[in-house]
This record gives sequence, C-alpha cells and structure tokens, in this order.
Amino acid sequence: MLEQPTLTFGEYTLVYNMLSFAIASMIFSGLFFVLSRDRVAPKYRISLVVSTLVVGIAAYHYLRIFNSWEAAYMITDAGNYIASGKPFNDAYRYIDWLLTVPLLVVELVLVIGLAKDKQSSMLTKLVIAAFLMILLGYPGEILMDDSLFSMRGLWGLLSTIPFIYIVYVLWGELGTAMADQTGKVQILFRNIRLLLLA
Repeated sequence: MLEQPTLTFGEYTLVYNMLSFAIASMIFSGLFFVLSRDRVAPKYRISLVVSTLVVGIAAYHYLRIFNSWEAAYMITDAGNYIASGKPFNDAYRYIDWLLTVPLLVVELVLVIGLAKDKQSSMLTKLVIAAFLMILLGYPGEILMDDSLFSMRGLWGLLSTIPFIYIVYVLWGELGTAMADQTGKVQILFRNIRLLLLA
C-alpha cells in the first residue's frame, strides 16, 4: 500500500470537493433519468433504466470513497492534512467499474438497436469481456513495481486484450448501425464510434 502524503488544506479540499461534486452529479443524473423515462421512445426506456443503475451504483461507491477519504486524513494545528492511520481505500473504484462498465456496454448495445438474437449473443460476449477487463486490471493496480516488463505490466497487457475485443466489436456494430441512419443521428453514431477510441 502506498504511503499517504501530507496534503495542504487546498489539496485536501480540492479532492474533498471534487468527490462531493461527483456524488451530487451522479445522484441528480439518476433522478433526471428516472423523471425522463416516459419522455423517450419506448424502445430506449430500458437504456434510461440502465443509466439510472450505473449512476446509482457509482454514487454509492463514490460515497464510500468520500467516507474513506475523510477518515484517512486529519488536520494538524498548522492547517495541513496528515494520514490519520486509517488507510484510504480506493479499491471501491474497481468494484464500481466491475459493475458499471458491463452495464455501460449493455446500454450502448441496446441503443444500437440490433436484432434480438444477435443482441443477446453480443451482450453475453461483451459483458464477459468487460468483466474480465476490469478483473484483470486490478492485480496490476495493486502491485508496486512500475517497470513495463513486470507483473504489473503483464496484468495491464492481459486487461488490454478484452478491451481491444470490446472496441473491435463495438466499432464494427456502430459502423453498421451508422450506415442505416441519416443526418444528425448518423453524426451521433460517428461521434460515439470515435469516442470509443478516446
């Protein structure tokens, strides 16, 4: 585990406020998705339900990160923040991603609008790949060796394989779906496709 650094008041407060902002954003995004559900076409309503699940799960885990952040530091008489002796647990990020990344893949596949038989098969493969990507990345995250040709690098490489598979499949399916669209919708599909590479 990494040693927690001493932080200035500004550094501690910046992280504190950004975590608070992220939690509020997720909670109210979820509320927006719930309230908007009846205002979208019926075939896209399940996507809003999935979006609500994603931000709800993320809000919970970021609240846990926030609580861990608060507990991990205490203020000194000089106004700096030092480690309290309680470790900062950022493993919540990976637990969050283990749940939300597969759901985001589900959401994207639902929006593409594939035939049900193809959609079911693709979802199974992509959800497993997303799960493996996050699961294989975690050991590399917790290892301390930073050299490229280390165990950390190996876990990074292994987690990249399912990522490449996900991008490859979605790139192709979005391209096919984009060809069936016109005007602004085609531009949106093109932008989603490019966002996969970002």
